[in-house]
Amino acid sequence: MTPTHASHGPARSATRKNLRFALHYVEMVVSMLAGMLLLGPIWSWAWPGLATRPVADALVMAADMTIGMAAWMRIRRHSWRLIAEMSAAMVLPFLALLVPYAMGAISGAALMMGGHLLMLPAMLAAMLWRHRDYRH
Repeated sequence: MTPTHASHGPARSATRKNLRFALHYVEMVVSMLAGMLLLGPIWSWAWPGLATRPVADALVMAADMTIGMAAWMRIRRHSWRLIAEMSAAMVLPFLALLVPYAMGAISGAALMMGGHLLMLPAMLAAMLWRHRDYRH
């Protein structure tokens, strides 16, 4: 009975770590949504017409999500290095899409949608790069 129990121990531990990794990803997505929901109305009040300026709107949205995510990571006691890496992973997709937007290759709506969609795999890539830090 002991060998069977011993063989399941490491697998159970790896499974638990992978679940923690997945949960952390979900927590960060939820905290991004919270950042949008909490900070978005402030921007609507402070900067009327922001939505008519695609570049500013996309960058403000990226900042709102990054602030929410960074706050949650800090609450979870992640290092500033990890927070900076994850923040870069969240903002870089928007910055990269500014080039095709400026060239007229994509619309403002595509800039916003593309930035949001590319942000998710970029975050996952940052987490996989430092998987030991996110599986704790």
